[in-house]
Amino acid sequence: MPTYIHEHSDWPNFKWDMDAIAEPLAAVSRRQGRLIGRMEALGFSLREEAVLRTLTQDVLKSSEIEGETLDADQVRSSIARRLGMDIGALTLADRNVEGVVEMMLDATQNYDQPLTAERLFGWHAALFPTGYSGMNKITVGNWRDDRDGPMQVVSGPIGRERVHYEAIAASDVPAAMKAFLDWFDNAPAIDPVLAAAVSHLWFVTIHPFEDGNGRAARAIADMALARSEGTRQRFYSMSAQIRAERSAYYDMLERTQKGDLDITRWMLWFLACLDRAFDRAEETLAGVLRKAAYWETHGAQEINDRQRRIVNALLDGFDGHLTSSKYARITKTSQDTATRDLNALVAKGMLVKSPAGGRSTSYSLPGPA
Repeated sequence: MPTYIHEHSDWPNFKWDMDAIAEPLAAVSRRQGRLIGRMEALGFSLREEAVLRTLTQDVLKSSEIEGETLDADQVRSSIARRLGMDIGALTLADRNVEGVVEMMLDATQNYDQPLTAERLFGWHAALFPTGYSGMNKITVGNWRDDRDGPMQVVSGPIGRERVHYEAIAASDVPAAMKAFLDWFDNAPAIDPVLAAAVSHLWFVTIHPFEDGNGRAARAIADMALARSEGTRQRFYSMSAQIRAERSAYYDMLERTQKGDLDITRWMLWFLACLDRAFDRAEETLAGVLRKAAYWETHGAQEINDRQRRIVNALLDGFDGHLTSSKYARITKTSQDTATRDLNALVAKGMLVKSPAGGRSTSYSLPGPA
């Protein structure tokens, strides 16, 4: 039986080797500053598009880490509506989408407000508006009570489960969360980027809710990063990068939970993941600039709302190949109308058609001139 990190007598006095992390921290801080500077130098519309893309990815990928797939159009529309962004016709969002968006925006847009138990309860209620997680009724808007046994993170088939981690007892959660929230809101005397790493780990270790702990922990880390930058505009997504490295993320969490209070390895992993998130942000910036250049070239063309929606979907990174069948399904129109719309876009030079014929025909954006 392993000794978990919270079972050590000096919990929660985390420590780390500052000499080991000083160089990667300095490198990440420099990149963070340069990225914010580059993004803020963009025109308003381009900056707004970059923020919308980043927040959309943050919400989608944080949910994917927990095995939940949200509708990208719903997420994008919910964020745009709440931030007052004009993106044309909005897609009606389901309650569960609205809840995740509400939590993420509260964390990043109101980063300078105190993080309290009541605020976390509101996030939790937004994540589970029906009071259920899947088919299971859970305690919503309050700390867990462990009525069904200790909180364990497990994997594997029934009878052969592997326990990755066992959280602190429910009876200890209120005091543990008070200590965490007092620390978080009283300007920790460490670098603010390091505070993001510590807060993520600390919250996950407590695991105060029956469900939704991972998403809440990543929102808290985003809130800490927003505090480190002093801006509500998000230009990179830690959740998207963690999703891309999900296996390594869970492995590192498990090793850390089964270790002692020296969390140097966790801090180094977090900083490296953040650095790779900045790489992904550069791709986002390149995509925003490509989209702007495309509409600068083709913006005078007369097209309908269906066509504009599909072109923007391609510019935003359409998943897979675009076919007339997909076009018809997405735009809720007939196959004949879809084919006419696509052929018209090809005739205008806004799309190119693959050489394959019949049902294999696909459409894509034209390459650089």
